[in-house]
Amino acid sequence: MIDLSRIVKAYDVRGTVPDQLNEPVAEALGRAFVQTLRSRGEFADKIVTAHDMRASGPALAEAFAAGARAEGVDILDAGLGSTDLLYYASGALDLPGAMFTASHNPAQYNGIKLCKQGAKPVGEDTGLAEVRERAQAILDSGERVAEGELKGTIERYSLLERYATHLLKLVDLSDIRPLTVVVDAGNGMGGYTVPAVLGSGLPLTIIPLYFELDGTFPNHEANPLEPANLVDLQAKVREAGADLGLAFDGDADRCFVVDERGEAVSPSVITAMVAVRELAKEPGATIIHNLITSRVVPEIVREHGGVPVRTRVGHSFIKAEMARTGAAFGGEHSAHYYFRDFWGADTGMLAALHTLALLGGQSAPLSALAKDFDRYAASGEINSTVADTAAKLAEIEESFGVPVDKLDGITLSFTDGSWANVRPSNTEPLLRLNVEAPTAERMAALRDEMLTVIRR
Repeated sequence: MIDLSRIVKAYDVRGTVPDQLNEPVAEALGRAFVQTLRSRGEFADKIVTAHDMRASGPALAEAFAAGARAEGVDILDAGLGSTDLLYYASGALDLPGAMFTASHNPAQYNGIKLCKQGAKPVGEDTGLAEVRERAQAILDSGERVAEGELKGTIERYSLLERYATHLLKLVDLSDIRPLTVVVDAGNGMGGYTVPAVLGSGLPLTIIPLYFELDGTFPNHEANPLEPANLVDLQAKVREAGADLGLAFDGDADRCFVVDERGEAVSPSVITAMVAVRELAKEPGATIIHNLITSRVVPEIVREHGGVPVRTRVGHSFIKAEMARTGAAFGGEHSAHYYFRDFWGADTGMLAALHTLALLGGQSAPLSALAKDFDRYAASGEINSTVADTAAKLAEIEESFGVPVDKLDGITLSFTDGSWANVRPSNTEPLLRLNVEAPTAERMAALRDEMLTVIRR
């Protein structure tokens, strides 16, 4: 019997196909999602679905739809789409949504990202735990949906053109200088959405890398946070003399940027740059950043008259804080970017449009623009396997004797402005370390000191 606690986690559903996630599981989750919405008074009579390019996506989406239809719900099947296209559909149509994707995970995985009407997140504390319990009970009963029980209808409708039109209304690129842009879609959904958004009518020359949709990821993993997955993009930017490069993850909700030299631009820097644009539109606005973004983000926000708000890592926490504060924009160091004018949801494509508008609106290269926002040395995230994460966190806190906050894991603050955050993984026996310091030398020393304690 499948144990759903292994695949229904804090933010979404993620598992290997077919042993952990298969059609009976998807069907049970479809029924459970509808039941949960009803139990919370958040029910609509229609759900919108989409899936990425993974081979298992259409069958899983069809099974989920059957479960929802058995509960009397109509399905609007958007077919192929990126995760932010599904969020657009949920927001623009005011419908709950289900996106079938495993994001950057390897080919044998698939998953489901659920949202309520208006692209509001469904996390463990906002319904996902209830979905898991209800679906587990359905699975344990062995009950399956018969053809005659499909009370709801299913309608197939592409939303790609409407999605592209909406994004291009949010950022004006009509007056930018001509730019050459290399885009690495990693055989993921960027290969579907980038041509629709950036492919016509703009002063952009797009050089595509790996736009062929292929859920086996034959060229490299679709995870641009891993430096090895940026090598081809960086080489192509330098070879073509391009102005910048963009890399999308598998479901194209994250966007990573490299400059004209092929050097990676930190997502914290992109967060700060976009924040400045949002604050120019709305002086005094609130800007969200998670606790592992660079200290430059709150500094830049304050310097431009905004209000920075620090949150835990994870999209459900960011989105909840966006809703609570009415924030205009939020960014994470994982290259997730959230916009109030996109229903508070994350969209890598909109962050890319802002970056293109900023770069194309003046004459300096991206490296020069980014330099003004790049003030500190960062370690990047380093994972360590730890048998007892709680005990190790207590040991770290005791070892350093500096001020600690516990918003997410523990963050240690040092008198020279350096900081280190150590937080446990939600799904594995891992501790994740991030370190930042005023100099590269200090960062390396603190990083190594932290790792010594974590791994001893």
